[in-house]
Amino acid sequence: MTVDRRTANFPSRCWESPWNRAALEDYLLRRFARQAGRFSRQAKGSGKSGVLAVTAPGQEVLERTDCEVRAGAVTLRFEVGFPANGRTINARELEKILFDFIPVCVEQGLLYSAVPKGKVGQIIDLAEDQHFIRGELKRLELAAFVADGSVLPRESGVSDRPMKDAVPFHSPESMAVTLDLPHRGTLRGMAIRRGITLIAGGGYHGKSTLLKALERGVYDHISGDGREYVVTDATAMKIRAEDGRKVTDTDISLFINHLPSGRDTARFSTLDASGSTSQAANIAEALEAGSQVLLMDEDTSATNFMVRDELMQTVVAREQEPITPFLERALDLWRKAGVSLVLVVGSCGAYFHIADRVVQMDAYHARDITTQAKAALSGRPAPALTAPGFHLPSRGRAIDLSGDSQTRKNYRGDGYVRERLKVKCFGKTAFSVGDRELDLRYVEQLVDGGQTRALAYMVRHARERLAGRCVEDVAAALAKLVEEQGLGAVCGGGIVPAGLTVPRVQEIFACFNRY
Repeated sequence: MTVDRRTANFPSRCWESPWNRAALEDYLLRRFARQAGRFSRQAKGSGKSGVLAVTAPGQEVLERTDCEVRAGAVTLRFEVGFPANGRTINARELEKILFDFIPVCVEQGLLYSAVPKGKVGQIIDLAEDQHFIRGELKRLELAAFVADGSVLPRESGVSDRPMKDAVPFHSPESMAVTLDLPHRGTLRGMAIRRGITLIAGGGYHGKSTLLKALERGVYDHISGDGREYVVTDATAMKIRAEDGRKVTDTDISLFINHLPSGRDTARFSTLDASGSTSQAANIAEALEAGSQVLLMDEDTSATNFMVRDELMQTVVAREQEPITPFLERALDLWRKAGVSLVLVVGSCGAYFHIADRVVQMDAYHARDITTQAKAALSGRPAPALTAPGFHLPSRGRAIDLSGDSQTRKNYRGDGYVRERLKVKCFGKTAFSVGDRELDLRYVEQLVDGGQTRALAYMVRHARERLAGRCVEDVAAALAKLVEEQGLGAVCGGGIVPAGLTVPRVQEIFACFNRY
């Protein structure tokens, strides 16, 4: 359903930039969803009769096919369950939906005249402020910014809403910067500068909560989320061990070499990666995707990949150990490749030796303990902090997009014609295209099931039209197609489905690397 520009009547400021347009689309979708909830299932019938629904957005502001604003015209895609008695449409109940319920939803949800005065301006102001902060990250050479007053803890493990009565974030004075935002004005917060930053502290004191906020900071957030002004470098990638994942022709030689089997780790493949191997592959693939910030948590990392202590190095010599610990590569990644690291540590102090900054979370209060941490190292022998043979992973990996081809008998019954591959999605964590399934549960910055559905259609599009290209070319071609023609272009057939959400380039890479 499309409402033309004159009827919708939103100011041109609302769509003159991609971030403003995305903020307006998100707001309108939420308004329509509230209106639709008032009328859903009021028309009676069997099954899904009377359902009137759109995608329910989370806390992030994401571009979706459900609501699109183009040159001021608003297009909304939503679900209607036609009232029926068995297999017969109930026309009188359907009239209520088409001529009573939907017009009210449109008038109250999609027209500028029905929006509370000043509300749209506030939405756009926030979008412009968030975009401004992203620009300041580059200018000030920051990996992330966390504003004072931010509410980082979430309501529960199954709710992404802000926790009531949570401790507001406050930056240590030594790490504070003040930004002058276009609309909000002066905003103080913690600057995580490029380099190597550790987040330390006891269990349950907020280390992982801060890291989770930084993970989500690659996206804008709605007003009231508590993390509106937590902004992270848009290329930042969460890295973890991922036992059992598939790895294909990935260059993990920066971390793993001289395997007893003699296998080539510059083009390494396995159907069942170990924790250390999968973490090495995840880092190599993140670098391939252009990530400039790595986010890691000791709790979800492979211990033997992260560090080898002095005793272990004495007992098992370097030449007998195929794994070069991440501790011995992190410094070179920063100094030679400009790749920053934010690492949560709770039990291993070896990373204090290479840290530029150490933040302690103490009952959700952030403290800069860099000086104390460095003082504690005095007189202690340092482990090996660098290793020979530093290089960035090789690129240009070809991707095998082959698989089954679905056919059906033609109408005469004497031959077969090719069908498009079927796409099935299983929530936010997995999908299948034809006969091949893909598990994305450990791609932790996928925040919306619509992103997973979009990735499924991207895989099908790539199988049909991008075969024979390398991973970078496939990801670049898909990103360009979405930017120029919209997300619906990856679906083909001229019909744009609802429920698709734009993923980042990093998640496109992650998807195809696991395919």
